[in-house]
Amino acid sequence: MKLLRDTWLIFQRHMRLMLRTPIWIFLGVTQPIVYLILFAPMLKPALASLGTGSMADAYRIYVPGMLVALAIAGGLYVGFGLLAELRAGIVERARVTPVSRVALLLGRALRDVVSLLVQGAIITVLSIPFGLLVDIRYLLLAFLLLALITLLTSAVSYGIALRIGNEGALGQVINNVAQPLMLLSGCLLPIALAPGWLQGIAAWNPLGWAVDGMRALFAGHVANDAVWQSTVIIAVLTVLALSWTARKFARGNR
Repeated sequence: MKLLRDTWLIFQRHMRLMLRTPIWIFLGVTQPIVYLILFAPMLKPALASLGTGSMADAYRIYVPGMLVALAIAGGLYVGFGLLAELRAGIVERARVTPVSRVALLLGRALRDVVSLLVQGAIITVLSIPFGLLVDIRYLLLAFLLLALITLLTSAVSYGIALRIGNEGALGQVINNVAQPLMLLSGCLLPIALAPGWLQGIAAWNPLGWAVDGMRALFAGHVANDAVWQSTVIIAVLTVLALSWTARKFARGNR
């Protein structure tokens, strides 16, 4: 109960801080919307080689991939905010209170999840006029998987930030991690369009499984193996990432 109460307190604090500057949510969806309007239509001729090519199919493939890309980029860059709090002494002051060290992480990470889900909902609604059709039940399952992805990437970002402690180095590390993960996940273009050797490498990318699971849910194929496989993989990695980063938060107080 103490962990839940402490997590709720930290979550409330960070939500209030975010709501004071809602421009960040707007800025977070601006670039995906531009891609949605300008890039997604280019998928139609590319999908013709896979036996489909309608605009509805293009957006059904592109939108879930874009949401995963948003979770990767949005989650991995939240560590910069933690570094600012470390410099200001906010984290150190929180560590000397009775608040759970795990709650210091979970409260922040859940704020990141809520922010991403709001952005994802906006992008999904804006995609409907372009032909996107998805069952609301499967959409909710897809957003649950999206929440896990965001929780994973934000926990990793906070852990790296605590480990490195420098904005310049953090930026380099995150860029070197985020770009290959995004490109090899097939979030922008289906990995089936890639050459065989690249598909073999992409098969080891857990976020590629997440993209497949998201696209299966958006297509209404809830019984597809990619759904449960991606959920299990991301859930296990999320637990490992949270455990690693929670230890980083606790060690800082010694």
